[in-house]
Amino acid sequence: MARFVTIGYGDQAGYDRTDASVRDAAHAHDARMREQGVEMGIAGTPVQVRNHDGAKVTTDDGAFMKAALPVAGFSIIEAATLADAVEIASRTPCAVAQGVVEVWPLQE
Repeated sequence: MARFVTIGYGDQAGYDRTDASVRDAAHAHDARMREQGVEMGIAGTPVQVRNHDGAKVTTDDGAFMKAALPVAGFSIIEAATLADAVEIASRTPCAVAQGVVEVWPLQE
């Protein structure tokens, strides 16, 4: 099986606009994924780390990349194909609650 990193973007307003039954189904989907051993979590506040030329570590608070929606969470999933990974990601809270999920194949 191939491994994929998913990055979910979404905000509270989009979540609140989504029918509660749709959100509940998405959370149940995530719970089943966790039971199967999928690593996932809600995103906290990021820190940028640099160590140019290995000479000095510097940090800056906040995300390096800016997006229309904030990063809401991450997971590492296994799927046979990219299409299968997309299908799995399409049922997550960010995907159904007016957000978006990126699916990144991991190069082994």
